[in-house]
Amino acid sequence: MPEDFMKEALALAREAYEAGEVPVGAVIVKDGRIIGRGRNSTEGDKDPTCHAEINAIRQAAAALGGWRLPGCSMYVTAEPCSMCAGAIVLARIEKLYIGTPDPKAGACVSLSNITTDSRLNHQVELTVGVLQEECSQILKSFFRGLRNKKQLSEDIK
Repeated sequence: MPEDFMKEALALAREAYEAGEVPVGAVIVKDGRIIGRGRNSTEGDKDPTCHAEINAIRQAAAALGGWRLPGCSMYVTAEPCSMCAGAIVLARIEKLYIGTPDPKAGACVSLSNITTDSRLNHQVELTVGVLQEECSQILKSFFRGLRNKKQLSEDIK
């Protein structure tokens, strides 16, 4: 079951990739039904807060009619950053399924553990590694493409 929802998040990550955004996708599920979807849209929206997780939280909150998301699970293709991890805690999301860790910016298991910090008023149950290979591969492909473009533009100069 977690794999099915992560596949939905991966489809959103592919949409982000095609739009030239860092390919991260997220879905929020309540009672077996997706109530929020999001993909990175920071470049297109010219807004640094438009990460996949934040966009999914906004949609889920609108669907439920409030900012608390009790009984909800989030499936996200890459480990959330500190901003998103904080929003997940504030939204009271119950479970977080992460596709692949992010050793450079991840704030759930890699650089810090915001979502499980007992000093905060809410902790999130974590599962890491759901469809990890697929989630990791789309990010690697995206950043390889960026490096190749950069190299090409430097070679032309």
